[in-house]
Amino acid sequence: MKKTICFLLLLMGCAISFAQSSPSNGMQIFIDSLLQKMTLEEKVGQMNQYNGFWEVTGPVPNEGNAKLKYEHLKKGMVGAVLNVKGTANVRKLQEIVVKESRLGIPLLFGFDVIHGYKTITPIPLAEAASWDLEAIEKSARIAAIEASAVGINWTFAPMVDITRDARWGRVMEGAGEDPYLGAKIGVARVKGFQGQDLSSSNTIAASVKHFAGYGFAEAGRDYNTVDVGTSTLYNIILPPFKATVDNDVKTVMNSFNTLNGIPATGNKFLQRDILKGKWNFKGFVVSDWGSGAELITHGFAKDLKEVAILSANAGSDMDMESYAYVTHLKEMVEAGKVDIAVVNDAVRRILQVKYELGLFADPYRYCDAQREKDLLYHPNHLAAALDIAKKSIVLLKNIKTTGQGNPLLPLNKNQKNIAVIGALANDKNSPLGSWRVGSDDNSAVSFLEGFKKYNSNFVYAKGADLVNGPTDFIHEVKINETDKSGFAQAIALAKKSSVVIMVLGEHGFQSGEGRSRSKLDLPGVQEALLEEIYKVNKNIVLVLMNGRPLAITWAQEHIPAILEAWQLGTQTGDAIAQVLFGDYNPSAKLPMTFPRSVGQEPLYYNHYSTGRPNTNDVVFWSHYSDESNEPLYPFGYGLSYTNFEYTDLKINDSDPSAIRVSVQVKNTGKIAGEEVVQLYLHDRVASVVRPVKELKGFKKILLHSGESTLVTFTLTNNELGFYNNEGVFVVESGDFDVMVGTNSIQGLSAVFTKK
Repeated sequence: MKKTICFLLLLMGCAISFAQSSPSNGMQIFIDSLLQKMTLEEKVGQMNQYNGFWEVTGPVPNEGNAKLKYEHLKKGMVGAVLNVKGTANVRKLQEIVVKESRLGIPLLFGFDVIHGYKTITPIPLAEAASWDLEAIEKSARIAAIEASAVGINWTFAPMVDITRDARWGRVMEGAGEDPYLGAKIGVARVKGFQGQDLSSSNTIAASVKHFAGYGFAEAGRDYNTVDVGTSTLYNIILPPFKATVDNDVKTVMNSFNTLNGIPATGNKFLQRDILKGKWNFKGFVVSDWGSGAELITHGFAKDLKEVAILSANAGSDMDMESYAYVTHLKEMVEAGKVDIAVVNDAVRRILQVKYELGLFADPYRYCDAQREKDLLYHPNHLAAALDIAKKSIVLLKNIKTTGQGNPLLPLNKNQKNIAVIGALANDKNSPLGSWRVGSDDNSAVSFLEGFKKYNSNFVYAKGADLVNGPTDFIHEVKINETDKSGFAQAIALAKKSSVVIMVLGEHGFQSGEGRSRSKLDLPGVQEALLEEIYKVNKNIVLVLMNGRPLAITWAQEHIPAILEAWQLGTQTGDAIAQVLFGDYNPSAKLPMTFPRSVGQEPLYYNHYSTGRPNTNDVVFWSHYSDESNEPLYPFGYGLSYTNFEYTDLKINDSDPSAIRVSVQVKNTGKIAGEEVVQLYLHDRVASVVRPVKELKGFKKILLHSGESTLVTFTLTNNELGFYNNEGVFVVESGDFDVMVGTNSIQGLSAVFTKK
């Protein structure tokens, strides 16, 4: 009997190898053949994903839920696992399903590789500030190389949710508020993860998330209700998803939120009508963690049986940790509640991704222990992480102070008598940011370590603790709200120093999933510390480490130099030091608007005009009585150590299908620098009102001192059109305002007519 089984497995292996080496239709032939062999139970098993549930290389579980999951593995009732990493662990699980299940269908191994695996690059929001698509793609490529080296073949990234509310904790995980920029960055990250050939052993399947609307959670509170109009859905929320689908992303993760009163996991309109229908998405849809079971909590399903029916029929192909499919879907198919064609379609999609990853040809292609040893923290990865980190730093302010002939930045490498103040300056963990579950704690280059490589003429004082007690990924961070006992030492140091570098901001685990904030100021006693130091020394450089836009109005009004350094990952200290001392001229631009106060949220540049945008002296117009409507820093904003001049804006609309816009840009400063030239459009009159401006093009250029160049954009119907409220893309004639400049509020303007 054993010989017979081995012989059958050998035949199957030969058939699999032949299918994968045959022409493109070989994949469909192979999958068709495999589907015919599968029982209904085995098909449902492919739609089931479990979290890692025991020490894989240790004893097998012999009781409870872990034992049940183990038995499911052996029976081919698990299609994917998550949070299992390391080649030894991955091989062990893969061997169980390949050698012990009837058909030997290999597993997918998923993991949240969000901004690096071991080598941690900047949080995605920070990378978005670089506006450097090539560097962002390379960052994702490094993440894929390291993740694949430890056995992972599927990441739950990129997050392409557009969000306009800085209170939402997951802003750190996306590309900000703009759908055009977000789409470009989403595509770059998918290309980085998936590479040129998905069957290569150093690529991983990407999963864009969260489909759809999650970034519009009411009040910025995670997991909250979403209620948006169709214009916002089609023109703001969906474009980044469609762009990644058009660029062959392999999987899509649905969302926790409701949309029009229907939870996303059970939303047929989103998953079947739009994603798999209009967009012809060929990959598969996976639920977010337990989002299937949450249909019960939402009040949309009464029990897991209904969850299985509603989710499967709506188009959710794989159930992550809800147990609805593995427990009830077979029964629901047999009862006629779910058509077998629905199951077959879902399984076909899952098998196709496994095939494209090359898992049928070699289930252990991601289990090379030598790669795992050689590639983690590779010097090339560290160099690339440093490159994207320094490109992500935004210079928010840099002016002269009393007694200073030049702005405070860049610092002189021979500067004497420097004070460095702030708990984050000596932190090697917080700069890694949130969502870095594969990383090693305390592996970041701290601010002090990076600074010391350039200048050791400083004295450090913590000033105050940022947090009270331990911090981790799954618990609330306890912020120090009262202890100012270290203020006196910091103030005394500042009094006798010529320059003070203050490193303040959020802890790395103050942003991310489940970490919404109702306040956007500097947490704890940091604001008070900053103001006390300012009283004794005005020459302050404020270095911010944070995962979201902050309301730092007092600092903007008083502090002469402000650097937005986000949470930059492994190479944090070195990247900040290069910018502070001028070895790298900052070039980043904000991907999200910074508010003056939290009461302005949600705040975004591409808003509609109200019927009463400004009536000047009377009260009856759209405004606050206690705050300006204007942002503290607008979308696209970021300074340089040099200056750029924009002149000679021209429009050539002789070809209505390709309108050319050009502008002359000159570096009028003394040093070389990069500038992100941004183009915005406003459709003056349309059948559905259009925002006051929309980003429709950008180019990042390098100019040496005195150098100028002509920057040209081509506007096609893709840039001029929009989606109407039925989701139909339309292009209408009429007048368009075009603005080209250095950010969303500063630039040259002109008008053209679309015929």
